[in-house]
Amino acid sequence: MLRVGVLVSGGGTNLQAVLDAIDAGTVENARVEVVISNNAKAYALERARKHGVAAECVCPKDFENRAQFEKELLRRVDAYGLDLIVLAGFLVKIPAAMIEKYRNRIINIHPSLIPSFCGVGYYGLKVHEAALARGVKITGATVHFVDEGMDSGPILLQKAVEVKAGDTPEILQRRVMEEAEWKLLPQAIHMIANPQRAACVQAFGAER
Repeated sequence: MLRVGVLVSGGGTNLQAVLDAIDAGTVENARVEVVISNNAKAYALERARKHGVAAECVCPKDFENRAQFEKELLRRVDAYGLDLIVLAGFLVKIPAAMIEKYRNRIINIHPSLIPSFCGVGYYGLKVHEAALARGVKITGATVHFVDEGMDSGPILLQKAVEVKAGDTPEILQRRVMEEAEWKLLPQAIHMIANPQRAACVQAFGAER
């Protein structure tokens, strides 16, 4: 059973998609052990509690310096014996020590088709504002492994979403979530939790 920890800063809609997929059986051999937020008011923590999942807050403002915060964040993560860390809208840079310790075991969901509209400054609505300003016709979402860079780790999954006439950043954000993010993140967790099955499916597709 893959022990998953989810790090999130806001409402937790991607977290909910993962919890629902596990309940529905579309994500197998995985369980969310803890949800950690840097924001005590994040609704994601309430989603976790309602689901019987441990919910913790580790806020940078509660520590004298960044080093203390990073040490405590890693300590909390370590306490749950996690196999996979999922960043689902976590707006805090992951400590280098955590990336090193959990190398290839941290994934992130980003609301664009990387390498477009990613990196420093691209998060939340800012991604969709940039996509509309550029006039792209196709956007989407990406699940990637986390490394020391910003949105620079190896790509695991991507899904395209159409940009429609009259889209506002808010409308586009919602479509990307519904059509891509809420599908990709559970799919990625399922693939990691069931690597032999995922490999067989990929091999079958390649043979076809």
